Amino acid sequence: MALSRDELARYARQINLAQVGEDGQRRLKKARVLCIGAGGLGSPAALYLAAAGIGTIGIVDQDTVDPSNLHRQLLHGTADVGREKTDSARSRLLAINPTIEIETYTTRLSAANAIDLIHNYDIVLDGSDNLPTRYLSSDVCVWERKPNIYGSVHQFEGQASLFAPHLGGPCYRCLFPEPPPPEAIPSCAEAGVLGVVPGLLGIIQALEALKLIIGAGDNLIGRLLHIDALTMRFREFNIRPDPNCPVCGQSPTITEPIDYEQFCSRASASRVRGISATELQEMISRGEKVLLVDVREPFEFEIARMANSRLIPLGTIPDRLTEIAQSEKTVIMCKSGIRSARAIEFLRGKGFDNLLNLEGGLDAWRAEVDPSLPKY
Repeated sequence: MALSRDELARYARQINLAQVGEDGQRRLKKARVLCIGAGGLGSPAALYLAAAGIGTIGIVDQDTVDPSNLHRQLLHGTADVGREKTDSARSRLLAINPTIEIETYTTRLSAANAIDLIHNYDIVLDGSDNLPTRYLSSDVCVWERKPNIYGSVHQFEGQASLFAPHLGGPCYRCLFPEPPPPEAIPSCAEAGVLGVVPGLLGIIQALEALKLIIGAGDNLIGRLLHIDALTMRFREFNIRPDPNCPVCGQSPTITEPIDYEQFCSRASASRVRGISATELQEMISRGEKVLLVDVREPFEFEIARMANSRLIPLGTIPDRLTEIAQSEKTVIMCKSGIRSARAIEFLRGKGFDNLLNLEGGLDAWRAEVDPSLPKY
């Protein structure tokens, strides 16, 4: 794949590297990389992949740009709020490098489309922020023999690795064999994140993709890199392929895509009793007496709240048990239903058996009942 005069000039500093050269730059131009997610990890990764000259970049994301994204998702700007992230990403990446191709998919990765999407790319960069997508993308990459560059972030910490059983390494399931319930690992919206941390991890993911394409340096196959940004310490853990892995092991038992979102939901459904936003609205409309307890943080309560709800932040519940009724029907809520589920599990241990979890939290209330509720 020939390089034009303009491309030689654009990538001159990169081509000057002995490990890249013109041959390496042609490999980059020929490469096809799929970025799952255009958020905190996908933004910096896609920016650097585009700038480096990756010939075709695919972007999978079903969300629209929200103001709360902007401190870390640098593909998007203030003017993009409300715009589909795939459209915003395409505009930004082509503004950086108009010589490349951007292919967008405004959808979530699912059991129905994962194989078709991943099959058409050389490398998958997983910038997702949820467990179902991580397991699904890893499984499909095993079957399609595609390297899966993994990254995840929690507050001030992050980790990255390169999963590729066909290259002699483990897959994601070798490290985490079974998906935990959704509430086990809070999202950025629940736990918070310093914007530069996913930026750092996303750049590491992009670097792994570039090295893999040009065939230079050591990669993260068989290694898990852990970063603590507060102490600025990097640690490394060796990961070995698991011969009993249900996907890449010697006798695999999972051979086709699983809808992990439903799987994980079923696994957690029995843990706490729930009520949907629509059911709660119908109950309130009938005039039934129900107490509403919000376990989010005070600043979240200021941004958006349900009428007549009472704020008792999750961390204060052990000291405020007397403020929660044990006899009347009570609905516990948070932003997405994760913290409220944890609150109910704690309260059940204290003798409360009258509690319902608002499934999907205020996000579901906004989507199903009151779209005027501010989003954050």
